[in-house]
Amino acid sequence: MSAGYEIGAFPTPTRDVYSVSRLNREVRVLLERGLGVLWVEGELSNFSQPPSGHWYFSLKDRDAQLRCAMYRLKNSLVGFTPRPGMQLLVRGRISLYEPKGEFQLIVEHLEEAGVGALRREFERLKTRLAAEGLFAQQRKRALPRFPRRIGVITSPSGAALHDILKILARRYPAAAVLLYPTAVQGAAAVPTLVAALSTASARTECDVLILARGGGSLEDLWAFNDERVARAIHACTLPVVCGVGHEIDFTIADFVADARAPTPSAAAELVAPDGRACLEACARMAQRLEAGMRRELRVGRVRLEAVGHRLTLAHPGARLQPQMQRLDDLTQRLCGATRACLHREGQRLAEERARLQQHSPQRVLAEWASRNQSLQLRLARAMREQEARATVRGAELRVRLERAARQCVTGVAQRLALAQRALDAVSPLATLARGFAIVKRADGTVLTDAAIVAVGEEIEASLASGKLTARVTGRK
Repeated sequence: MSAGYEIGAFPTPTRDVYSVSRLNREVRVLLERGLGVLWVEGELSNFSQPPSGHWYFSLKDRDAQLRCAMYRLKNSLVGFTPRPGMQLLVRGRISLYEPKGEFQLIVEHLEEAGVGALRREFERLKTRLAAEGLFAQQRKRALPRFPRRIGVITSPSGAALHDILKILARRYPAAAVLLYPTAVQGAAAVPTLVAALSTASARTECDVLILARGGGSLEDLWAFNDERVARAIHACTLPVVCGVGHEIDFTIADFVADARAPTPSAAAELVAPDGRACLEACARMAQRLEAGMRRELRVGRVRLEAVGHRLTLAHPGARLQPQMQRLDDLTQRLCGATRACLHREGQRLAEERARLQQHSPQRVLAEWASRNQSLQLRLARAMREQEARATVRGAELRVRLERAARQCVTGVAQRLALAQRALDAVSPLATLARGFAIVKRADGTVLTDAAIVAVGEEIEASLASGKLTARVTGRK
């Protein structure tokens, strides 16, 4: 007898039945987690923009197409409206639209395919050169305040050159302009730009260079994003101002250059000072200088008058003048006494002659003649002695006066020497003689701080003997 089996003796297998919404939801999660962020390039078609502001379109190539959606918060950052037939490069995440079960790409970023490649190359080169230090602010040189010659590297037939020349002629006609003609677009642009920068750097004919070009598309400006041009700017020994394109255009050359201007005209204004403002500033400085000089002259005149008055009081002549007057007085008194003595003796002689005439005997006459002779001898001796005594006294007085004058002159000379040594101790010339120097800028400003001097600026050093003109090559 065969054994029987009851229906339901084996358990019925459990079935995991998916609903359509569950299946679509899990497929969406698998797609989003499995693939992540993707870059996709294709041709735009079926573009639509409903009132919500979102964009819906398809990307296709020769064999397939992909549905895409870009929400309003993301597409507001694009900057242009896509048109059917455009070749686009998009970045997004793969997802699934659950209500319809449609496979789609949620786009986060969108750009034109050609420009996108250039943009990626631009960002790659920018990141690499920045890591090498070509964009560092500490290596950027200050522009000369008053350039004597300005070099312009641009196309000789472009509008940028005419704008630059017009601005320079209006603002600073004193500066000479030297053109380094180059191509600014196409295959020949990069070699000619590099050659012009190398030539200008080697010749050092200019004080500053302007690298300029008018506006254009990213492809038109691509020569200024070339690594060779960037390294030529970095190696240039002259300050470089980059004025390429319009205000919204940025190139690698802008980051490497010492200064960036939004347009070629702005580059000319940045390089050239305003001549009228310079003249007004010079006029103000001249007025201040004249006022300062007048003030210093007044103070110097007062000091000179005071010193002259003191010198007059201490001058040896002021001491000698009373002594000379006394000497003249004594000389006059001596002459007067001599004349009085001679007068008296003359009167006596006359009296004797009268008495002699009254007593005419020869003996008396002989006696009187002998006496007269004796008296004459005594008189002559007395006169010689008187004159000798007067001469000796005058000589003594002169010696005393000369000794007093020499003592006075010696004292004044000693005080003058002390004053001279005191002046020499504080004199800037003595400081210069010890090896120091007074350093000035070209406008005469005395330099006391290295931070206010620009590299490449000319300075003048005044030494104890002569002056030196130098150019600043660095600061510490």
